[in-house]
Amino acid sequence: MDNVNHSGEAEPEHVLELIHTVMHQVRSQQYQVLRDGPHAITHMETKVLGFFGRHPGATQTDLALHSGRDKAQLARLIKGLREQGLLDGQADAADRRNLRLALTAQGRAVLDALEQASAHLAVQAVAGLSEEEQRQLQTLLQRVRDNLASPHPAHGVFRSRPHVR
Repeated sequence: MDNVNHSGEAEPEHVLELIHTVMHQVRSQQYQVLRDGPHAITHMETKVLGFFGRHPGATQTDLALHSGRDKAQLARLIKGLREQGLLDGQADAADRRNLRLALTAQGRAVLDALEQASAHLAVQAVAGLSEEEQRQLQTLLQRVRDNLASPHPAHGVFRSRPHVR
């Protein structure tokens, strides 16, 4: 077995590779839904629609704080979504420089279709797993996520090194 060391334990790098492969498969199928849909929208545009679907009336600044993305990149994404008729903006009553953004009816329909496709993909992904196995998988993946969110100092192999002049 390639993924097991001499003591019979799974090798951690193979676990990460498997997680990467699964996410690649998920993204590939999500992109197919996006490509085959009536709007040629990107994965990131889908994320923007989702944010404003969950936070109607939020601003570009709110999105930047939430996503950690560059404001200029987000401005281009928002502009494109507005041009496609998927997002609409209203000037903030308190500060006319801020634009309060929300999905249009067409934007809501696109997001609903994408969310429905994602729900079908989620069911497909766990087909054949019992409810207990699904809970175990979720628990284990959450533990992996938590481990990566707070790396152990001794394992900080990829930490940035101090800049040397």
